[in-house]
Amino acid sequence: MKALVKGAPGPGLELADVPDPRPGPGEVLLRVKRTGICGTDLHIDTWDDWAARTIKAPLVVGHEFVGEVVEVGAAVTRVKPGDLVSGEGHIVCGTCRNCRAGRRHLCANTIGLGVHVDGAFAEYVVLPEQNAWVHGHPVDLDVAAIFDPFGNAVHTALSFPVLGEDVLITGAGPIGLMAAAVAKHAGARHVVITDVSEPRLALAAKLGVDVALDVSHSAIADVYDRLEMTEGFDVGMEMSGQPSALREMIANMTHGGRIAMLGLPSREISVDFSTVVLKMLTIKGIYGREMFETWYAMSVLLQAGLDLTPVITHRYHYTEHAAAFDTARGGHSGKVIMDWES
Repeated sequence: MKALVKGAPGPGLELADVPDPRPGPGEVLLRVKRTGICGTDLHIDTWDDWAARTIKAPLVVGHEFVGEVVEVGAAVTRVKPGDLVSGEGHIVCGTCRNCRAGRRHLCANTIGLGVHVDGAFAEYVVLPEQNAWVHGHPVDLDVAAIFDPFGNAVHTALSFPVLGEDVLITGAGPIGLMAAAVAKHAGARHVVITDVSEPRLALAAKLGVDVALDVSHSAIADVYDRLEMTEGFDVGMEMSGQPSALREMIANMTHGGRIAMLGLPSREISVDFSTVVLKMLTIKGIYGREMFETWYAMSVLLQAGLDLTPVITHRYHYTEHAAAFDTARGGHSGKVIMDWES
């Protein structure tokens, strides 16, 4: 089969012929239909310090995907050939304290599809049955391909109640955009999203945010009068990983405000913790999805009319992977999809 492979340590990916995978007793084999490009894939392609420490080549990359089940292992009982499946890319041990307590998203032994084991940028991929989310209702294939990052957005956006609240989101990348759409759908009074990319802020406006703010020209506090806000924001979602974004968020939270932090900083962040204490703020780290409560919420949100299609801005065939990665790396796009069907 064809697959996008990190063949050896160093920058770059290659489209190569690799053996077709075979499912084990508790696994399912899927024919991949669509995949989404994630920031993790860009790190692996570039071969930065994180990738050099983490990735063992050769490796088939990719973890955002949707596919059709074509074969199941002998011990598989729930998933069947013909099912349309999105994949949960975090593979957990099942035996640690958190796994046994039903808190699989907190498994300390998690390994990543397309990071530690061969992934989904390929014509076929193998997945543990427990990681297969079978779509029971019609879903757009491009949207189904990005259930992984959509789950990050839902997990972040619904970590704290947003109904009637004023919400600040820092970072209008694809996950920030999806989180904004979820917050509006869930009844937030005002949603303000910040970035320095005009194309991404324009996408946010299409998704219905109240203010899409370019923080290279305006301060967050400037929106208070426009939105008739008398205090700071009730809920914050930090998506950028930028030190200045977290500091500005903390400065603009109301007393008792709550912050969900998904953005992964590339360096240490200096924070005024006296403000955190005096305002009695809550800061919660978010990683991945709550398996599988978030997946249930994702499907329900789509059935209830949440429209994610504006977040998807570019589509390529997998043979155009270089152009697809360049677009995703440029910082001006929403979600970039690769089509793996002939």
